[in-house]
Amino acid sequence: MKVNWITIYVSDLEKSLFFYTNLLNLGIAEKFGSPDHQIVMLGKKDETKIELICEAGKKIGNPGNGVSIGLEADDLEQLICTLKENGYTPMGPISPNPRIRFYFVKDPDGYTVQLAKQE
Repeated sequence: MKVNWITIYVSDLEKSLFFYTNLLNLGIAEKFGSPDHQIVMLGKKDETKIELICEAGKKIGNPGNGVSIGLEADDLEQLICTLKENGYTPMGPISPNPRIRFYFVKDPDGYTVQLAKQE
């Protein structure tokens, strides 16, 4: 069994794309759909993806309560500075053992994203 993607529903595709592509540096693997139902797959071709779905008029009721999306950062400290410069408030650092540090940040819809660096 292999994880293909994680789907999150977003209220504003452009805000979410800015967060995930410009700030977190995830690439767009694929985009499709119609103006009322847009889908964007983020990540590299042969890796697990994050699927953003934006449906016209759909409200995001409970953005992943109790779930976080974990991403490995190349330069964690620079990423945290970039997020702060763009108005986000990362929580951390947290280091449950000497080999890992991470922060939590909320995306534009309130989904929790965990940004980690393993040593």
